[in-house]
Amino acid sequence: MLSKDTTLSYKKSGMTDFEEIPLLMEVPEIGGDPERVEVTTLADSVRKYISGVRDLGDLQFKFLYDNSGPTSNYRILRGLQENNEVATFKVEYPDGTAHQFDAYVSVKMDAAAVNAALTFTATMFLQSDIVVTNPTP
Repeated sequence: MLSKDTTLSYKKSGMTDFEEIPLLMEVPEIGGDPERVEVTTLADSVRKYISGVRDLGDLQFKFLYDNSGPTSNYRILRGLQENNEVATFKVEYPDGTAHQFDAYVSVKMDAAAVNAALTFTATMFLQSDIVVTNPTP
């Protein structure tokens, strides 16, 4: 499946529906590995481990920069950052699979170069688990 038409939407307090954040360029890896917790005893001849807490890390999304109006991607995300507001985000893939999570946002302009597009990165600091929704047939 091609990643074309993958979207990132958001919903903040007071909104009933998700709204797509335009000009998404990159979606990070989503998910995490559990930390290893050692449970080896003095009677064991090999080290033993159990799964600990999963570390989902921060999620960094890259966007093509647009600050042309109040509904532009940069203003939406900067507004969430400036208000220190937790929002609910949903990544949706072309087949209908979705990952939903709550997060704070930090926005940073990416480096600029000659003959290159201006981009920015929105880093999501997770405040919830990631809920996966499977596509409906």
